Amino acid sequence: MREIVAELVTWQQQHCSEHGPFLILAGPTAVGKTDLSLELAERLGAEIISADSRQIYRPMTIGTAKPPPEALQRVRHHFIDELDLDEPFSAGHFAFAAWERIADVLARRHIPLVVGGSTLYLYALQFGLAEIPDVDLSIRRWLNERLRTEGPEALYAELQRVDPQAAARLDPTKTQRVIRALEVYHGTGRPITFYYRQHRPAPYAFRTIVLYRERPVLYDRINRRVDQMLEAGLVEEVRAILEAGYRPDLDVLRTIGYQEVIAYLQGAYDWETMRQLIQRNTRRYAKRQLTWFRRFDFEWRRLD
Repeated sequence: MREIVAELVTWQQQHCSEHGPFLILAGPTAVGKTDLSLELAERLGAEIISADSRQIYRPMTIGTAKPPPEALQRVRHHFIDELDLDEPFSAGHFAFAAWERIADVLARRHIPLVVGGSTLYLYALQFGLAEIPDVDLSIRRWLNERLRTEGPEALYAELQRVDPQAAARLDPTKTQRVIRALEVYHGTGRPITFYYRQHRPAPYAFRTIVLYRERPVLYDRINRRVDQMLEAGLVEEVRAILEAGYRPDLDVLRTIGYQEVIAYLQGAYDWETMRQLIQRNTRRYAKRQLTWFRRFDFEWRRLD
């Protein structure tokens, strides 16, 4: 890790301008991004822009592997503990907000360092995204209820009628993406493809480093992290969220580690089954992340 840090410190110091390129440390869950990013940020005098779609929510701490308080004190972080669970936040929200934060960081004569593994967030940040207006949450709830009563085929058929271009690009089994396209249509009166055509490019350049480990090592780290989360009180964290009045079907709670615990609390299966499902689903998620990273011309660095 020291060699990687030394290399990246030298490079960033030599390539620092008001428009970048700035470093992005990406990689699958549990690979070790936090430790490396803290050392790198301290060496650079950088502030960390967290590209994690769940760490921004205050009640979700253990299950999102949020940096511990001492890490947040060592280095200033952005997009950690900033929203309540019922406040909407998307890749588009993140990109525009992150560009503004980067400008603020530069104004303080610091360096922005992006760290995270949420693939849509990283895509939007680097390549830009359509600026889609916010849609009332009641529309999504209405569409989710229709999904339950009418089934996914009916919603996809509707999307084919109102936005055939979006329907042609989407997998009908990816129901949340179908719902997203429909909620934009019903909430704004325009198809989502209209907003895609209003694409806004990123104002900064980035250099993305994907951190990885050999698969058996990564999977072992994932399994051990899940056990540590459970020992740290993940079930109690989820129970507190539900007791605070949040609905178990809230989109942000459809997150690995939370959805399995909710099912456990509802009596769907026992503790050991819950534990194994979280481990399995997290391993599968890490595999999907790595597959996505390979689609781009990113640089890769192995952590030993």
